[in-house]
Amino acid sequence: MTDLPDLPARFRAASATAEAVFWRAPGTPAQTFRELAAFAEEHGIEWDRYGERGAVAQLESEVAELLGKPAAVMFPSGVMAQQAALRSWCDRSGSRRVALPDVSHLLHHEQDGPRRVMGLELEWLTTGRETPTAESLAAIGGRLGAVMVELPLRDAGCLLPSWDDLVGLSAAARERGVPFHADGARIWESVPHWGRSLAEVGELVDSMYVSLYKGLGGTSGALVVCPEDLAGELRTWRARMGGTIFSMTTAAVGGLKGLRDHLGRFDAYRTWAIALAAELGTRGIRTFPEKPHIATFLAYAPGEADAVNERLVAHVEEHGIVPSGMWSPSEVPGWVVTELTCYEAAVDRDPAEVAEQLAAVVA
Repeated sequence: MTDLPDLPARFRAASATAEAVFWRAPGTPAQTFRELAAFAEEHGIEWDRYGERGAVAQLESEVAELLGKPAAVMFPSGVMAQQAALRSWCDRSGSRRVALPDVSHLLHHEQDGPRRVMGLELEWLTTGRETPTAESLAAIGGRLGAVMVELPLRDAGCLLPSWDDLVGLSAAARERGVPFHADGARIWESVPHWGRSLAEVGELVDSMYVSLYKGLGGTSGALVVCPEDLAGELRTWRARMGGTIFSMTTAAVGGLKGLRDHLGRFDAYRTWAIALAAELGTRGIRTFPEKPHIATFLAYAPGEADAVNERLVAHVEEHGIVPSGMWSPSEVPGWVVTELTCYEAAVDRDPAEVAEQLAAVVA
């Protein structure tokens, strides 16, 4: 058997020319730039300068309108966007304490930036695979600078709270006078779960971060939607953090194109993901959530990671099809886990056939 350290390299090499079932196979830089250039020419896109005017102003206006907010501010990255938003709310509130889930992106993927860079004090709103409620907030005593939810909770299988729980948490935060911020990196994909509009979700929060490449397929970039007065503070923090770069036009064009190409398709993606999860369940592969909330969810199968990944890589090398990402040991001994994202490459296929192929690889 091939040693495990060699498998990721083999997987990347084989996947480079193979057909992906899940996620999106990225085009070459040249292909991507040609598509962005054609879109910019077709729509008469103009340059921004230091985040003002042109494509950035157009994108900020469109996203603010979609989410029913007075303003939006573009940032080079979601990490910068969220840290700036939370610090701004905390400065206003007179407290650096932020309540957020213990599996939040801020805690596990940002090199301790919220605490070390922004001086935030983090309190657990929820732990593990738990979505927040008004009771979750009530359990945290004392003064808070902000409360944050992640919609969906990515590291918990893209789990979403019920609509009633989200409404209740919003009301509790406002009654307590605590700014309510949402990590909405995948909010585009989340609204079909509730049968609500983006603006209805936006009405429940004081601010929200959204991503331009998660779901929308842009090259990079993020925005925070918020009140007009907070937008001014966010632009100041963006400059302080080195984010007011000479131009963000390329990323903004990617966002504008992504809104037009993908925004209306996430309901179909989710429907297909639910059908796939049901098919996987009949073949011994469990999913979490059992019925996916969005088009991304976790899949679990019995086995050892090195053996499963050896079969996966061999399948890609032999058949030229990537049936999943690589698998990792799960929290349950003897089981492995991977994340499946069902976008356009997946939904053109029969869910039963995809499930059968995946089961053959992990079996």
